[in-house]
Amino acid sequence: MLTVLATGPLTTVQDRGRIGFAGIGVPRSGAADAASAELANRLVGNDAAAAVLEATAGGLRVRAGRTLLVAVTGAPAPVLVDRRAGPFGAPFTLRPGSEVALGAPPQGLRTYLAVRGGVDVPPVLGSRSTDMLSGLGPTPLAVGDRLPIGKLQAEEPFVDIAPLRPPSSEPVLRVLPGPRRDWLTADAWAALTTADWSVTTDSNRVGLRLAGPALARATDDELPSEGLVPGAVQVPPDGAPVLFLADHPVTGGYPVLAVVVTADLPAAAQLRPGDRVRFRGG
Repeated sequence: MLTVLATGPLTTVQDRGRIGFAGIGVPRSGAADAASAELANRLVGNDAAAAVLEATAGGLRVRAGRTLLVAVTGAPAPVLVDRRAGPFGAPFTLRPGSEVALGAPPQGLRTYLAVRGGVDVPPVLGSRSTDMLSGLGPTPLAVGDRLPIGKLQAEEPFVDIAPLRPPSSEPVLRVLPGPRRDWLTADAWAALTTADWSVTTDSNRVGLRLAGPALARATDDELPSEGLVPGAVQVPPDGAPVLFLADHPVTGGYPVLAVVVTADLPAAAQLRPGDRVRFRGG
């Protein structure tokens, strides 16, 4: 059992998401930085399906009800164990009554705390993920919540520490042409792949709204709603692109100019307001 003592700006339970339900309007959701969540699970020897805690901008503090093996990955937040410096990117043991606290990361946005056995909140449609757009899954954590620990562990872990590179505040994300590239001008594609873009404060797990040159439409026709995927770069009428993340809607009616390659989505998920990003055409 973990007791939540502080949540920071936002802490949610996340796993691999709700796979296979987009056809009935259910988003996948799941960890925004899937690579970091998967690494945290590997460090404690969990099954890949185990749920972890995703802390946004630090501030999470929990108390162990029994002996637990935990690990912290993602944005490099300072880790305190009973008010003493703890390890990052390595498994460590919490004794009964011990507390672990995450500070604000100097780079990146989302930090992951994995517990051996996984966070065992009730699954919804096969996933324990909190979806901030649809409202499916557990509510964001609140002070006083008591989180049961499950049994989704595999073999005992044998990794002492994982070498981690801190997230970049100015990443270059690879993009492929989207299905509606022809609905934007040729200059729009050139601007997307050459300009510097800034992440605005109007960003969250649903997506990143970007500030930069306005991307011009080549047609004023109305586009019927069509499917969206993580990494889709959609261009609304104001010309300011939106890069969709884990909690994106399953359909949208604005043209998708580009799609970020899946391998680069973890870097996008670690961008915070004010960070800059560039896109490179593939």
